[in-house]
Amino acid sequence: MLPGMTDQNDRPSLGRRSALASILAAGASVGAARVARAAEETPVSAMTSHHDEPSNSHQEPGNHPGVASQPVVRTQSDYLYRPTIHFSPQTGFMNDPNGLIFDGQTYHLYYQYDPFAPYAGQVHWGHATSTDLYTWQDQPIAIDQTAAGEAYSGCVVLDRDNVSGLFPAQKAGGPSETHAQGPITATQAAIDALKPSLGKTSSDVPLSPENMDALGPSNSAPFGHVFDPPTTNDLPPVTPPTPTLPPMAGGLVALYTRATPQKQTQYLAWSPDGGKRFIDYEHNPVLDIGLNSFRDPKVFWHEPSGKWVMVVVKSRAHKVAFYGSIDLKHWMHLSDFGPAGLFGVDYECPNLIELPVEEEGKSTRWVLFVSVNPGAPQGGSVTQYFVGDFDGERFIPENTVIGLTDFAKDSYAMQVYENLPASEALYFAWFGNWQYCEEVPNRSWRGLMTVPRTLSLRRDDMNWLRLVQRPKGLEQLRGEPIPFKVGRIGAQSGVQVSIPTGQAIELSLTVTVDERKNPQPDGNKGRAGRFLIVFSNGQGESLSIGFDAFSAQLWLDRGDLHGFSQPFFTERFSTPLTANSRRFSMKIVLDACALEIFVNDGLSVGTALVFPSSPLDTLSLQATNAGATVENLSLYPLRKTMDRPTAM
Repeated sequence: MLPGMTDQNDRPSLGRRSALASILAAGASVGAARVARAAEETPVSAMTSHHDEPSNSHQEPGNHPGVASQPVVRTQSDYLYRPTIHFSPQTGFMNDPNGLIFDGQTYHLYYQYDPFAPYAGQVHWGHATSTDLYTWQDQPIAIDQTAAGEAYSGCVVLDRDNVSGLFPAQKAGGPSETHAQGPITATQAAIDALKPSLGKTSSDVPLSPENMDALGPSNSAPFGHVFDPPTTNDLPPVTPPTPTLPPMAGGLVALYTRATPQKQTQYLAWSPDGGKRFIDYEHNPVLDIGLNSFRDPKVFWHEPSGKWVMVVVKSRAHKVAFYGSIDLKHWMHLSDFGPAGLFGVDYECPNLIELPVEEEGKSTRWVLFVSVNPGAPQGGSVTQYFVGDFDGERFIPENTVIGLTDFAKDSYAMQVYENLPASEALYFAWFGNWQYCEEVPNRSWRGLMTVPRTLSLRRDDMNWLRLVQRPKGLEQLRGEPIPFKVGRIGAQSGVQVSIPTGQAIELSLTVTVDERKNPQPDGNKGRAGRFLIVFSNGQGESLSIGFDAFSAQLWLDRGDLHGFSQPFFTERFSTPLTANSRRFSMKIVLDACALEIFVNDGLSVGTALVFPSSPLDTLSLQATNAGATVENLSLYPLRKTMDRPTAM
């Protein structure tokens, strides 16, 4: 039996485990044939080398010689557009969230990260920790780029019982016999034996760049220190986390993609210190099917079938593959899903999760999320989802309908948290779009995350099951409410209030537009009346969210902001709401360059980057040719949680 395996009721029986182990062993023995078959089934374009970069549909300027050494000059934009409650890196370029897990006390946020330049490339796993999902502490880089490739997206799971066998066996009455950097290796044992004569210590385990000392002798090390490349000198200081995992046989295990121009394979790594850093399994890769567009594993424990399930994409082939394992090392192919949904170029960052259906008791459905880049209806990157069932081997959609997580275009590569209490569904997404993320006006840092959002399903007015997304935890950030009492707004009129600059705000309201007896076209005022929410400043810039009562549609217009312009930076978006209804509710979060809109209790969500050339300091509510009733209005400033230099 594997270390940590038991025959307890909450684990599969020994017979089932033995059977699956035998199948996995048989699968491993025909791995070469499987690689050949995968190559035959995959389009030639998916096997084409991308010269000096891994295969994906976005370029990586950070990999080009000299980019990391170019000085980055901070400008006012770096402060004006830095959010106060959304996570962003101190420097460098950040995109997809990775390895989201709650260890019982601490939320871990890993992310795709180039620490050397504000461009994609040289991909490492950045890391931050929090106890409230808003106040984040920067941690050392958790997984480095190595000679084996860049550290692309992946996940972290809690191997509580050490079924992987990666963690050193615990000695009775004391901690395991390990070196500070992990298990004692032969090389380390030799170094330790020579330590007295050398007068110094060393380790054969690579360190993250920011953990290396600067070159040069000192009183404590007369022979000098580990070489530190100059490009890491400006990396921010880090606060080492205090391990929060309770005593257990295992710990945190990462599964992620190593990417080179020739190949993308799945790697396994374990953490000796509760997630601060990960040590690669010595027999990596654990999954290699011979493709160079095979990435982004998301792994979860499937209790009914008693195994770990990996969801991973054959990116250029537009397929989601499912694999099973009992030890996280040996993986057996279960099934494929797709091609399905949007055409696009690359499928990326899959997630599969069971979600509750609101107002239907204990009813649940499985939801498969697949990010697509490029290929979004609005252009660039987008995340689509399918509602269906998963039996431990296959995902079967209920119908041919697909949904999009967002009606704007700046939410991508979402990932759900592992190990949350009561199986809560919670996620972060990257707040950006590959069409312009490396050209936005802030230069010393690029990339941010959405606010944390919960997930569920709800039937809409047409009886379709739709995704529901709600922001989590904003209540704890609220300051004193901004006085703004509004009940009725007459036709052709409006009200306004000053809002603080350099601080995030939260606006909530419910609006019912009056019925217009003669709903004929009336210029740009709408046939049945329009209601507008406008953020503006004295320089003539405006950001507007509006509702058209005749068509029951919502729009977002960022085209009258003048801080950024680019051909793919789409200015206007829209989405249908409840048909034939003149009523809607809305929650808006505005935080520097980040705008998030949650309509009708999260049934429609818009995520958009906004770049005014000057801060927006006025909020207006306006009605056109029909009056409106405003209810449940609240307006709060949100206290700053991120330790970053901002305009505040």
